[in-house]
Amino acid sequence: MYVVGMTGGIGSGKTAVSDRFSSLGIKIVDADIASRAVVEPGQPALKAIADYFGSALIQTDGTLNRRLLREQIFGDSTKRRWLEKLLHPLIGAYTNAELKSAESPYVMLVSPLLIEAGNTRFTNRILVVDVPEQLQIERVMKRDSNTANQVSAIIEVQTSREKRLKQADDVILNDGSLTALDEIVETLHAQYENLAAEYNKTQSQ
Repeated sequence: MYVVGMTGGIGSGKTAVSDRFSSLGIKIVDADIASRAVVEPGQPALKAIADYFGSALIQTDGTLNRRLLREQIFGDSTKRRWLEKLLHPLIGAYTNAELKSAESPYVMLVSPLLIEAGNTRFTNRILVVDVPEQLQIERVMKRDSNTANQVSAIIEVQTSREKRLKQADDVILNDGSLTALDEIVETLHAQYENLAAEYNKTQSQ
């Protein structure tokens, strides 16, 4: 299966892009969904998190309080690394299974931590959704009612814009209209279909 990995910073518009690929019949594997699946009630990872961080992180319905967890690890590199060591292999296994089950011409793996988490190993090509930092800040402030400082702090701990762009095979500069975005996605979709067909041809020889 030919896999296009898509990433971008917070507020870059990854969902708007992935929704458009999905409307063209492409299976989207979302790392955020995978990260939730591995900590659902009954999963071993949820118990491990409760044992390490405390039972206060488990809500009355048995689910993980993700907001409290983010507060626990924000600014604490030791706790963040512990959590990453626990979850990244589980998320990787879940993601790999989802990718293998895809029946579309190619599959798109969407992950804000595609580069940081080493998930580029699943991909044949990397698409970066890019926007200027000031636009990121404005979008997230409007979407999440955060302050500019809060958004800047989130951007600071993510992979830098420069590093993402260096890793990219393709870039969508998502600072224009939705009509312009439609046109860009349709062009890339045709390109990816061709690349996937060539890849599948070589794999079958």
